[in-house]
Amino acid sequence: MPLTTDLPTPPRIALIHATALAMHPIANAFAKHSPKTEVFHLLDDSLSKDHAKSGVLTPQMMARFEQLANYAWFCQADGILFTCSAFGAAIDACAQASHKPVLKPNQAMFEEALRHRARGPSLQVGLVATFEPSIASMTQEFLTLAQDHGLSVQVRPAHVPQAMQDLANGDEDLHHQKVSLAMSELDECDVIMLAQFSMAAAQEACQAVTSIPVLTSPDCAALDMMRRLGQPSI
Repeated sequence: MPLTTDLPTPPRIALIHATALAMHPIANAFAKHSPKTEVFHLLDDSLSKDHAKSGVLTPQMMARFEQLANYAWFCQADGILFTCSAFGAAIDACAQASHKPVLKPNQAMFEEALRHRARGPSLQVGLVATFEPSIASMTQEFLTLAQDHGLSVQVRPAHVPQAMQDLANGDEDLHHQKVSLAMSELDECDVIMLAQFSMAAAQEACQAVTSIPVLTSPDCAALDMMRRLGQPSI
């Protein structure tokens, strides 16, 4: 998608969430990298619950994403960033229907991961998730991107059960501890990605127990949105 350079300053970005836990990390990322940018939040936390129950992305869920995107445009957004990693196909459909930037939560982090050097014949990438349904869709999305770049990669997933609920209960330390313990399962990887926006604050705890680079999506996503809008970042 070409860069947009004729926007008034500051731009207005819609942040669309399927869990409230993603709101604070991405708001912090925009505040850090582009504090003048106006962001607003749209939350439908029933989406993640419905997806967990059904196990698939249903046509009804696809329609709900379309309605959320249309509302964001009605609110005069210059771009949309979805923060829910388990809904790639729905986000793709929203992007295809718009000439403005519509970003998946992890695409910028994926690009960053692919820039890491492989120690073996293929790039070994760890994917740590606290929301298990996101693993399959994110893995496929990442493998497709790697194939488009002509790169050989292997994804090693790790699910951290109950950690998301710990965070929802306000126990950040326990959440971070559980996520960091997953690092021991991925000691042969070249780079590790934390799947959910809500996991971003656990990066420091993870990096403290491994020498492998640990990537999070909010910073990468905020910077990528600003680049696509032709806006400066700090």
